[in-house]
Amino acid sequence: MRILKDSFAVVERRAEHAVKFFYSHLFWHNPGIREMFPPSFVDMERQRDRLFAALTHVVSHLEDPALLPYLRDLGRDHRKFLAGPEHYTAVGASLLAALAEASGEAWTPEAEKAWGEAYQVIADAMIDGAASSEDPPWWDAEIVRHLQYGRDIAVLTLRPHQRLPYAPGQYVSVSSDRVPTTWRTYSLGNAPRADLTLDLHVSRIDGGRLSSHLVNAAQPGELLRLGAAGGGMTLRREEGRPVSFIAAGTGWAPVRAMLEDLVHRPPEHDVRLFVVARDQAHLYDRPLIEDLRRHCPWLAVTYITPAPGQHRNQATDRLATALSNRGLWPHQDVYVSGPPAFIDETAHLLEELGADPARIFYDAVPASGGARSRPLGFGEWFLNTPDTHWHNPAGRAPRGTGHGH
Repeated sequence: MRILKDSFAVVERRAEHAVKFFYSHLFWHNPGIREMFPPSFVDMERQRDRLFAALTHVVSHLEDPALLPYLRDLGRDHRKFLAGPEHYTAVGASLLAALAEASGEAWTPEAEKAWGEAYQVIADAMIDGAASSEDPPWWDAEIVRHLQYGRDIAVLTLRPHQRLPYAPGQYVSVSSDRVPTTWRTYSLGNAPRADLTLDLHVSRIDGGRLSSHLVNAAQPGELLRLGAAGGGMTLRREEGRPVSFIAAGTGWAPVRAMLEDLVHRPPEHDVRLFVVARDQAHLYDRPLIEDLRRHCPWLAVTYITPAPGQHRNQATDRLATALSNRGLWPHQDVYVSGPPAFIDETAHLLEELGADPARIFYDAVPASGGARSRPLGFGEWFLNTPDTHWHNPAGRAPRGTGHGH
């Protein structure tokens, strides 16, 4: 393992060159693969960042026993890209070529052997995960309702053509033929229903082609594709501990799903909900939250928004004050959902307040040069689940479960 980490430290210093070389090599030697990636130059620039984030994540978790199960799940998910064993072979050849190019004289026979063996383990795990899955590569789902809140937020109700198994708190990846080769993740905003329908909470991201389409253009009757459910931010009922939820923006969606589950099976302990929004207008689901508060005596709700005329970051400062004024953090299970910086800051604050780090749950991804963005296609070949934006939560690996970063 040491030789991999040492050689990767050399590659890191030429990360941009290595990733560009990888894609040039891959597309030159396998021109048919190019159509599996986004067509736009901007999206491919972002894709390069995600690839290096993937490399960093895998190298830093080589000795983590959770890596192989994670890779198997990822291989299962990659069936939606129609990825076959031949694609893993092509990616492996281009990866080794790029590492050799970036390493220069540091690329020794020993390093080449170690990287070749490591990639084979990765590819074998993903291929095995794909082959062993009994689920379809994706689920076709029809939009049956489209509710828009202002210019930037929409809640889409979908009816899959067959049951999509998931647990409250999980997310799915979504694709539309209107925006080809593009997949984005959105948290499911409801507990499973008898009629199989599910809600996606989508916010329009500047420059985001799929989110813009889903918020501003999608209509009932349109078909979407859904990947398998993922994420580990699901309720841990077996411990019987008090629960606190902290949700920012449309990070509210998975929290809403978990609260619905609690309504159906009321908890033994009190539940605290902190809802953070950049302004009052973005508390788009407040009527439902108020209805829950009226009918659930075990639920306490705190809204956190900036003061009128103040910058939205003041909401984070107000949240810090609110959390500091609430005690009992060492005894709580805490679920945090929102943008990555928000989650990082909130988790750090909770630990300072005495919360058990192993009982703070969220979904997390590796960063790439400080830029957080979501995977776009087959190039996420071993990239972790997509990350979260202020209005567009997505999947991150759960803290305290062995998948944290």
